[in-house]
Amino acid sequence: MRLVIARCSVDYAGRLTAHLAPALRLILVKADGSVSIHADDRAYKPLNWMSPPCVLKEAEADACGTVVWTVVNKADEKLIITMTEVLHDSSHELGVDPGLVKDGVEAHLQELLADRMETLGAGWTLIRREYMTAIGPVDILGRDADGTTVAVEIKRRGEIDGVEQLTRYLELLNRDPLLAPVKGVFAAQEIKPQARVLATDRGISCAVLDYNALRGIDDDKLRLF
Repeated sequence: MRLVIARCSVDYAGRLTAHLAPALRLILVKADGSVSIHADDRAYKPLNWMSPPCVLKEAEADACGTVVWTVVNKADEKLIITMTEVLHDSSHELGVDPGLVKDGVEAHLQELLADRMETLGAGWTLIRREYMTAIGPVDILGRDADGTTVAVEIKRRGEIDGVEQLTRYLELLNRDPLLAPVKGVFAAQEIKPQARVLATDRGISCAVLDYNALRGIDDDKLRLF
């Protein structure tokens, strides 16, 4: 992982355009090739990013010391980072991460639902469990009966943090032309009212999972709202 702290402006050119005015920011370049730009006030959510596969081109500093990075992905979208002052630049070998160990029930829910995608709707199919993205794995990636890509986030207890997590995944996945449009399903054994309101506001469906039903102990499989 490469960590760069620099005063920079950022321009994104693709299906949309976006501009970040000059400010002091953290730039992360990960081993998978992803590049993300962070401020000091947004927890772990980046201001902008480019998901792999992509190519980073670093231009030589000009006479004023300005350095320009151009990140290009397979869709020819560009993230242009213009650095006028670099305060820190270091690289670190992190090795292979063992990954998040899920709660036993939560992990089993994921396994059961992946094996029984039809419980979310007739004709639903599985693409992959633990679909990896630049910001972490999506629990389940599938397709509905119409062929639309669906990202499913599974929790034992559905709270606002889980909806926020799924929202970040959807923002990232919908930038991939091979997957977009991608819709979301927030699935849990229990979903808090505030989480349901937030999910609905963001166009995310909520599914209440019956653990025993998914295990085949009960006939009532699932309630999708």
